[in-house]
Formats: sequence, C-alpha cells, structure tokens
Amino acid sequence: MVIRLPERLRNPAILNKYFTGETMDYRQIIALFIPILIDQAFIVGLNLVNTAMISSSGVAAVSAVNMVDSLNIFLINVFVAVATGGTVVVAQYKGSGNDSMVSRASAATVTAVAMIALAIGLLIMGFHNPVLNVLFGTASAEVLGNARVYLIGSSISYAGIAVVQAVCGALRGIGKTRASLALSLIMNLLYVLLNIVFITLLHMGVVGMTIAVNIARYAGAACALYYLFKLDVTLHLRIRDLFHFPLSMLRKIMFIGVPFAAEQMFFNGGKLLTQVFIVSLGTYAIATNAISGSLAMVFQIPASAMSLAIVTVVGQCIGRGNIADARKFIKSFLWLGSISLALIGLILMPFFRPLVGLFDPPPEIVDDIFLVLLVNTLAQVPLWAISFILPSALRAAGDSKFTSITSMLTMWLFRVILGYILGITLNFGILGVWLAMNCEWGVRGAIFLWRFRGKKWYAHKLI
Repeated sequence: MVIRLPERLRNPAILNKYFTGETMDYRQIIALFIPILIDQAFIVGLNLVNTAMISSSGVAAVSAVNMVDSLNIFLINVFVAVATGGTVVVAQYKGSGNDSMVSRASAATVTAVAMIALAIGLLIMGFHNPVLNVLFGTASAEVLGNARVYLIGSSISYAGIAVVQAVCGALRGIGKTRASLALSLIMNLLYVLLNIVFITLLHMGVVGMTIAVNIARYAGAACALYYLFKLDVTLHLRIRDLFHFPLSMLRKIMFIGVPFAAEQMFFNGGKLLTQVFIVSLGTYAIATNAISGSLAMVFQIPASAMSLAIVTVVGQCIGRGNIADARKFIKSFLWLGSISLALIGLILMPFFRPLVGLFDPPPEIVDDIFLVLLVNTLAQVPLWAISFILPSALRAAGDSKFTSITSMLTMWLFRVILGYILGITLNFGILGVWLAMNCEWGVRGAIFLWRFRGKKWYAHKLI
C-alpha cells in the first residue's frame, strides 16, 4: 500500500520545521520510518491473508485461531516487551556515541528474550488443557479441538519468533530498519506461502497453519542469527557474546522491559478476559470480533509504524541529552499519526464490502462488522495516537513504570469492566465491547498528555 503525503508535508520547509532537529533531520527519520512502515504493512496484510485463508476452513476454524491468537498476543508481547527494553537501551547508547555498549546491549537483548520465550513456550505446552478449559471452556467441542492443536503448535514456535524480534529490536535501536524489514519479510512471506500450500492446496486447516508458523519462525530466526554474526558490520557480535553479558546491562534492559512486560500481561490479560465474555456471545460474535480486529489493524498500519519508529528517535534524543528535540519530534509524530488515521479511514471505508469479502463471513454478521469498524475508525482519529504513540515515546525516555501502571489501570477499569457492562449487562454485544475500548483509549491518552506536559518523563537516568 503506497501512501502519498499531502503536498504541504512533502515540502522540505515543512519537513524541516517539524521533523528536523540537532539530533537528526527529516531525511534520517524518513529513512528510519519507511522500512518500518513497509514491515507493518506486510505483517498486517499477510495476517489478513492468513485469516482469510483459514476462514475457508469454516467458522469453527477461524474462531479457534482467533481465540488462541488472543492468548498468543498476550504471551508473545511479554518477551517482545523485553525486546523493546533492549531497543531503548541500544538507541540511547547509540545516541551517546558508545558503540561498544551498543554491541553488549544487543547481545544481552537476544539472550534474555530467547530464554524468556523458551520458558513461556514450555509452560504453555505443559498446561495447555487447563488453560483452554479456563479461558474458553464455553466454546463448542469443534472450536476447542482446533484451538488445542493451534495452541500447542504456537507454543513450540515462541523461541523462533523471539530471536527474530530481539534481533530486529536491536537493529531498530541503531536505526538499521532496512535489515530489520528484510528479516521480518523473510519470516512473514514464508508463513503465507506455506499457508497457501498447507491450507489452500492440501486443505489441512488449523494443522496446516500450525506447521507453517513453526517452519516460518525458525527459518526467520536462523536468518536473523546468520545476519547478526556473518553479515552485520555495525554491531560486531560473535556467538560467544550471547553467553557473556554483564548483569548491569541486563538490569538496564529489564528496567524498561519488566514494567512493559507486566503492562503487556495485564493489558493483554484484560483483552483476553474480554475475549472470554465474547466467547459467551457465541461463534458468530467471535468471528465478528476477529474480522473487525483484522480490518482495524489495516487502518492503523502507518500509525503503528510511527509508534515503533518513535522509540528509536526519542531514545537517541535522550541518549544525546537533547530534551527539546525529543519534545518536538513527539508532537510532530502525534499530529502525523492522527492525520494518517483520518486519511486511511477516508480511503478504505468506501471499500468495506470487498475488504470484508476476503473473509467470506456469514451474511448475518456483515452489518455488525461494518458498524463496529465505522465507530472504531471515527474514534481512533483523535484517540489512537495519544494512547499508543505517546506512551512509546515516554517509554523510550525511560519513563516505563508510569506508562505501564497507567495502561494497566485504565485497561481493567475501563476496557474490561465497562466492556462487560456495555457488552453483556446492557446487551450491546460486540459493539459495546469496542465502545469500551475506545473510551479506554481516551482516558489513557489524556493521562499520557498530562505526563508529557511535565518534566518527570525525561528525568530517568538509564545509561
């Protein structure tokens, strides 16, 4: 998907005004951002294709995959949070000009993330039955059977995706987003190609998707490690570096990673609990939520890319000690994020019918999907950027505890409790659950804006 900026944003004078500072200029930011944007577009687009393919296996299959993926997101984001901690530390050392510490931080990130992912994968494999029964016990036997296969297969793949995420996080920290893009594309394109073989051609359904995800993620991990040790000319890492890293470096990574991991556990735990009472609404409700979520992610592609790019930008600003640049870039990213959400909504909403047709949904739920997506598209223009891009920026400055505590509290007080009241108690169904989520964005974003106006967010000394 090619996104053309308005003329006034393509004007170098405008770009200089809002995206150039002492730390970096607009050309560096564009060079950093474009590969991340392409990466996000491919990830979301390929997930869309994968969901559409598994939809051909029936509502039970797509419902099972969606249920387990809500758990997968919860678990994967734990070690992705630690990888983000590594990105922040690497970016700050890069900004300070300390190349030897950049290499040490990168090695520590890969080791820590891989070990955490392996432990989580083994734990879920050992307790998959009780986990499924507690979370999704009210689902039909056919849905649970498919969910069991997909959960075990996904758990096996965690270590593979963890290595890719850790390496990509370190590369983003030093601004090498093209290499990060290449690694991500290898893994995700291979996943789609394998899904075409196993699901579309061999009709293996959920089993085929499980085989595909494991081959793709471990092939991606092998490519990531090969790049790190054989091709990279910046980090100068050796295999033995992964086994020798100082505890002081691990503490720096965990200072960002642990609060973010806790936030992700509580945040996605709330989403998982929301998924539990969506399950009680029936298979059609699960499918409506799954398809609406997949389409909403398409609308958020540019803004999601900005939330990743700003970690490197702000991290390097803080590493250099330039608070003015950090403030300037954060404001510019917030405005650009909201503009992108408005533009994408205007472009894609008229094409709702062909987009939803990719999933071949039952006719009974098409109108529900449209209503949910329309409400969400309108709400995200003013609310998404301050709720997601801004906390990424604050976290890059080292303000991890405040952002994590805020996200956890608003998730449970608004998205979960209000979601249950609107969706179940007041019988608004899926729309009520999504309205609660939009309200939570607003409350969380308002708190982050208040924090950003003060001075405490950049008062942390990480390096």
